[in-house]
Amino acid sequence: MESEPTVLTREEGNVGIITLNRPKALNALNATLIDELLAALRSYDRSSDIGAIVMTGNNKAFCAGADIREQKELDFVRAYNTDYLKNLNDGIVAIHKPIIGAINGYALGGGCELAMMCDILYAGRGAVFGQPEIKLGTIPGAGGTQRLIRAIGKSKAMNMILTGGTMKSAEAEAAGLVAKIFDDEETVTRAIETAQKIASFSAPVVAMAKEAVNEAEELGLKNGLHFESRLYHSSFGLADHVEGFEAFLQKREPRWTHK
Repeated sequence: MESEPTVLTREEGNVGIITLNRPKALNALNATLIDELLAALRSYDRSSDIGAIVMTGNNKAFCAGADIREQKELDFVRAYNTDYLKNLNDGIVAIHKPIIGAINGYALGGGCELAMMCDILYAGRGAVFGQPEIKLGTIPGAGGTQRLIRAIGKSKAMNMILTGGTMKSAEAEAAGLVAKIFDDEETVTRAIETAQKIASFSAPVVAMAKEAVNEAEELGLKNGLHFESRLYHSSFGLADHVEGFEAFLQKREPRWTHK
């Protein structure tokens, strides 16, 4: 049992901020943390006061991976029958609002996979990414083999996964794993600024844009273009679409109603 909440939440304007809070365990993912993280994400996703979400850890670690002590108790049957870690992936994929990961320190194993579940990644200069599961006699199990190759390409992904090596933030930015890097003390602040900018736009349009980009990873170009076209056309039925065009023509700021 955890003596303190494993996830802390706060708000800055229309941005929800989630901080992983198992510092002694380097924010390792256990069942309690996963449940509290998903509950916080779902709460912000339902809230009309929140337009975007920032997820972070502390300066030493965003998340050092799955909790080894908890994982050690699993055998094949229990892991398979409980779909171990699948609830984390499925829960985050179901969130409609954009999630910005603000990464400082270690993002290893399940922590790197959790970071890749975010929509945008900002990293401090001291951040370190890696999939070291091979050193423990297993493989990434929460999307590492699937998302990493899409983010940085086959050769770099294979190199990290097969050697258990790590990638510092500068290389991660150059490879496309993270969008921007900052001094460590600025990472969360910059992520919040971007989240506030995103949250200032029409909520349904932001959700459409997120869905269209995410579907690009699942669909071929022909089907992806068709999907995008249908979402684009459907945006014409929004009151915010009308407002956006009128505001542009009248040279004023739009007043979104999120409808």
